[in-house]
Order: sequence, then structure tokens, then C-alpha cells
Amino acid sequence: MASSNDDKILAASAKHPIVPLPAGSLYKYGTAGFRMSSDLLEGVTFRVGLIAALRSRKLGGAAIGVMITASHNPAQDNGVKVVDPMGEMLEQEWETYSTRLVNSPSDKELLETYHALATQLKIDLKTPAKVVYGRDTRPSGHTLVAALASAFEATGTEYVDYKILTTPQLHYLTRATNTEGTPEAYGEVSEAGYYKKFADAFVHALKGRKIKGTLTVDCANGVGGPKLNEFLKYIPKDQVPFDVKVVNDDVLRPEVLNLDSGADYVKTKQRAPPHPKPEAGARCCSLDGDADRLMYYWTDAETGFFMLDGDRIATLAASFIADLARSAGIEDDLRIGVVQTAYANGASTKYIQENLRLPVVCTPTGVKHLHHAACSFDVGVYFEANGHGTVLFSNDAMATFRNKEPQSPAQKDALETLSAVGNLINQTVGDAISDMLLVEVILAHKDWSLRDWANTYSDLPNRLVRVEVGDKDLFETTDAERRLSKPQGAQGEIDALVKKYTNARSFARASGTENACRVYAEAATRAEADELAKKVAVVVENYGGGRGSAAVSSA
Repeated sequence: MASSNDDKILAASAKHPIVPLPAGSLYKYGTAGFRMSSDLLEGVTFRVGLIAALRSRKLGGAAIGVMITASHNPAQDNGVKVVDPMGEMLEQEWETYSTRLVNSPSDKELLETYHALATQLKIDLKTPAKVVYGRDTRPSGHTLVAALASAFEATGTEYVDYKILTTPQLHYLTRATNTEGTPEAYGEVSEAGYYKKFADAFVHALKGRKIKGTLTVDCANGVGGPKLNEFLKYIPKDQVPFDVKVVNDDVLRPEVLNLDSGADYVKTKQRAPPHPKPEAGARCCSLDGDADRLMYYWTDAETGFFMLDGDRIATLAASFIADLARSAGIEDDLRIGVVQTAYANGASTKYIQENLRLPVVCTPTGVKHLHHAACSFDVGVYFEANGHGTVLFSNDAMATFRNKEPQSPAQKDALETLSAVGNLINQTVGDAISDMLLVEVILAHKDWSLRDWANTYSDLPNRLVRVEVGDKDLFETTDAERRLSKPQGAQGEIDALVKKYTNARSFARASGTENACRVYAEAATRAEADELAKKVAVVVENYGGGRGSAAVSSA
């Protein structure tokens, strides 16, 4: 059945043509949606607009989100991804539909695929549809949002352009739109509503405790800079003196986005951004370009550089929440768990299991996998080592915090704090600003410095390297990406190398976005970890048809 909008779709598609890829190559919807050089994305983004409209109609007109960002990638890149109604990542099956539609080679075949998907998925194209969208500060975003709007106008889809946002703000707005006026209302449907919700929860979670010293926040010269500055206006200074020094917040020069700054720089280079040089011992953190990753660190003459990454944030949050549950007398009513990936430092896993006595689940890399696993707990803490993560509180858990009758002032205090923490965390997705507030609340409650936090356990030295290969698709994994199932023989060689080192482990996995593999290694000493990583990289290179030792670099 042809839609009355067919001519509009064909005309709009002609204005936003798809760029043909080399023979044998496809545009692929991955964990980050479609992400690549912005020159290739206009036609892709138009077609993602069609997918978002179909998704909304499939779900009876629920609002779908679309975010245009390339996160921690260089300024010349961009990306587009779809957000499901509760602020979660797009349902995995729809990644396949997106890939299929985007790779239609002509406008005519695009229209045929659009109708074929509607028929296959039993979508009534006359059903009302709604999409909300935003973009980061990249100049290419202007062209891409225009392509999106063309898709919505051609398909008769209602849309709201929230303009420049952090990625977590777009996730928040998607969920808030769909829960407005219900008992599960997530917050006011506006950017100001985001600031109000989290600022109010921040005040309540602190419960009068003081935050000591100045926090220096590196914003990667991305969208997090102006948004953090705006957020700080909503914190009542008379109630909560919160001294924040915002740096690397230049969004007027696109070329400096993520340049020698940001959470990804700190994690991969394992050093502080060079500009501005951090004061000795200062409490510092870095967001990434779209403000969904967070790294804490300090630098001084005694320690040098010390980083507190996603693993550290996960252990801090899990420890704090478990302690509060015990104080509230509800530890037996709550199943608290931590979700990690293979990149999690082995020392953090051991600390969670042996010291905190909490279960740990390991999933493949990618937020969608962690988020799904975290949903199986009443309180599910998930963070990737790269600093992307959040804490999920079930509706039952939040109801318990509100409704349980406290038996003492200590129980009342703990229940109120748990409720405030549940509201402080952006449960739709990892949110660097929300996560930063959580860390500050926990440090204030514990009266801890970053050094106190660091002393909870000692990380095993580790190394992550990138290896260019001839064909990354030769590499397939099993056991939550901790072992190679293909090519045959590669894992056996890696196992043999690992046995030669103390407290060692190593794994290799194909990159989701580049024709390369990532090799992770950890061992008892820095020298052993570096040596093991290099040797495993050679194995990967040999099996993957790499380009010589020069192709091995820090990931």
C-alpha cells in the first residue's frame, strides 16, 4: 500500500542524496549509531529520520529521540543515533532495519524498502508520529538537522528541535516527553526541567554536607561546557556552596573540540590535559565531547598522575548505595549488582566481589548490553572503564525508599538519601554531569579526598593498544568478548603468552567503528603489562593481515 507521502519522500531524498560507499562496504548502525566523516552523513541522516518516524508509528505514536553527535571523535566527524521512548538505546532488532534502509542504493529502492519495512512490521503509516532531536556543537550539525526535518515533513511526523544539547539531555527529554502527566513522570519537558530535576536532587542528596575545595572540570571544548555553566545557575549558592572551575569550554572554534582534552584523552593517554595545566593536588574531572563520559584525576609531585575511571566510579557508587541500604535496614530487600565489561580492571572486580560482597556480571562492550544486564537488579550499577555509565533503580526500589517506615533517625536519613540519589542519577543513559554530581555527593558524605577514594584498592597496571588489521571481521569473540573464537589458533597463542606473566590477562576484540582490533592486557607490573600487550598485538597482527609494527599504537 503506497503512502500519499511517497512523492514527498522521493523529492526530499533527492535533496539529501546518499553518498555511495566502495563496493562491498555498507553503512552500519553500531553502538554509536552511524558515526563517520560528516561529509558522508547528510543522506544517512535523512534516512535515519525515516526510521525514527517508522519507530514512533510502530509504538503507537510514542516520541522517539534522535541525537546528532560524534561524542569524543574529532571535529570533522559526526554521527546520528536513535533513542527509544524511555531514553534507552534503540532496540537491537531495529539496528538491522536501520542498516537495511540506509543502504538502499537509490531513491526508488529507498521508498520500496520503507514500505517493505512498514508491511513487515505491520506499521500503519497513517498513525501519528513524534520525534524530538538535538545536536552537539559541531558545525556539520546544521546540515544534518535540516536533513532530519526534511524526513519528518515528508512523512507527516510531528517534531521538536531542541537545538544544541548534551547527549544525556536528549535522552532525558525523550523520556520526559513520554512520561509527562503520568505517575512515572521523569521531569519537566524542557532543558530547564533537566537542570531543575538534577539540581534539586543534588541539594537533597547532600543533606547539608559541605563540598570541600574547588572542582576543576575539563569540558573537552564540547557542548558540556555551556551546559554545565547553565546548570550551575540552578544550584542555590546559599544552600550549597559548590566551587566549580570550568575549563576547556571553547565552543566557538570547532577545531579544538576534543583536542588534547576530554575524558577519552585522559583515559587513553593516561595523563591530564596539558592546557590549562592542573594545579598540584587539585580535584579534577573531564567530560567528553557530548558529556556522557566522566574521568576524575589529580596530579602532584608525590603521585604523578592518578586517574579514577569508570571502574572506580562504579565501585564508589556501589559501596555507597550498599552502605545506605544497610543503614536503612533494607539490604535484604534490595538486590544490588555491578555490571562490567572485559575492559574492567581485574582489581576492581575482585574488590566488588570480595570487599563489597556484591555480584558482578560481565557483558560484551557497548552500553546497550550493560544497560540490559543492569535491569535485572533492583539497583544495577554499570560503568564502562571509559567513564560511561549510570545506576538503574527499579520502580520497586524507589517505592521502597519512599514508603518504608523508618525505625530510627539513621534509617530515615538513609532512606531519604537513597531516594535523592535515585533522582540524582540520570537513569536513561550515562550522563557525565549527573555522574559528577553523584561522585561529589558521595565524597562529601564520606568526607573523602580523591586520594582516600584511590586507596580503596590498587589497580593492576594495564595497557590498551590499537592494531590495524587487513580485515577486522576475521575476529570473532565469545565469553563476553574475553576470548577469540576466530581466527582459529589465535586464542591459544594469547593464552600461552598470558601464562608467562603474574596476575595477567589479555584479550583482543574487533573495533566497532574502525578496521582495527583493540588489545587489552594487565599484569602485576607496568613493564609486564606493556610487554604482554605488545606481544598479543603481534599475534593479532599476524592473524589479521596487519600493516607492520607501525600500526600498533595506544588506543
